[in-house]
Formats: sequence, C-alpha cells, structure tokens
Amino acid sequence: AGKVLGQPCFRLWGLNPGETPHTCFTIGIDTPGVVKEKTREASMFKLLKVKLGRGNDREMIESVREVTAVPLFVDVNQGWTDREQALDMCHWLAERGVKFVEQPMKKEAREDLAWLTSRSPLPIFADEAVQTPEDVLPLQGVYTGINIKLMKCGGLRAARKMIILARALGMKVMIGCMTETSCGISAAAQLSPWVDYADLDGNLLISNDLYEGVQVVDGKVVLPMRPGTGVRPL
Repeated sequence: AGKVLGQPCFRLWGLNPGETPHTCFTIGIDTPGVVKEKTREASMFKLLKVKLGRGNDREMIESVREVTAVPLFVDVNQGWTDREQALDMCHWLAERGVKFVEQPMKKEAREDLAWLTSRSPLPIFADEAVQTPEDVLPLQGVYTGINIKLMKCGGLRAARKMIILARALGMKVMIGCMTETSCGISAAAQLSPWVDYADLDGNLLISNDLYEGVQVVDGKVVLPMRPGTGVRPL
C-alpha cells in the first residue's frame, strides 16, 4: 500500500519519524571478559539489553557496569523460578540502573508474575507470553508492558492492533525483533515512533544482511524516507 501511494508506512499511520526511540543493543550471556569486550564494542548505543537467567545474573550486570553507566534492560528468558527471589533481584537491579525486566518467570506462572508485577520497583514486560493480538487482553494486571515482534504477531497490521489495545489497557509497549535481516527490522521500525522502547538490533547481529533500510545513528532508529517499509536489496 505504501508503494502504491508513494509513501512510507509510518506516514500512512500519521507517525512522526523524528519521534523514533533509541534502540537497545543486546549483550549475551558469556564470561566476564567477553561481556566487557562486547559492552565496549557497543559504546555507540545509549541503552543495552543484558541477557540473564542462567545463574550468573549478578556477575553479568557487574561486568557490564565495570565498562558503562548507560541505562540497562534485562531479559531473563523465563529463567527465574521463585517469586520472592525474583523480587529481591528486581530491587538489586533497580539500584544498578536497570529500567525494566523482560519475561522474568515462566509464561505459565501468571499468578506469580502478577504478584511480582504488583510489588516490583521495575516494570515487568511480557515476551514469550505474548505473540498475537489475542494474547494481550489476558495479560492486563500480569505485566506492565508487552514486547511485540512482527515475526510472531502476524505482521504490521497485527502489531498495530496490539499497540492500540495495550495503550487502551494502560500498558507500555516495546517493539522487538528476532535475529533477522533489515527486511524485517525496517518493517518493525515503521511503528517505532509509537512505542516506549525499541529492541531493533537484529540486523546488526548478522554479517549476511541482503538488504538496506532502517539505520541506527548514535543509537537512535532512523527511518528510511522511501515508500513502503523503505527496504531495498543491496
């Protein structure tokens, strides 16, 4: 539709390209030395996402903090099993500049997650627990916000529905990604001016990208001023 009308998708929805967020950059679980090196290499980014949930959470955060003071997000990938310990960890993370926690416990543990969300000093975001628009409403009160991924939800239209519903429910929104090319990342980025947070680094984690589209400049998402999603083959 954007190509037929000669307009970028974000224009079709009335979004301002100047309001795109900064994207975080992911630091995977590894040894302290590798984590520090990866953090140094990501110095252009104003936000970092740190993977947790493998039993070395404090070591991971302390390693990152030895290198940088930028705000952090953490993704636990359902790795915590005890809600009391999860709450203690949220307080510890809040003292170290973490802004929110993504999927701290198993997606099936809704009662424990709702308990944690109601007490945590940090927002709690759903990741594995939310895929399609139908998943959003049951998560009200269980999480503070949702992470939307085009590769899971059904595309741009479905993602837009999820944003509208989440906003109506008073929930925060993050637009995320898989490890993918600029084709998918550029599509997801069209909605980025509408969200609170962005995790759109998937194309930066690969060396065989076949496309060009969205750019990251000083950590900020910069949308291509071309029709549709703005993506084109290299």
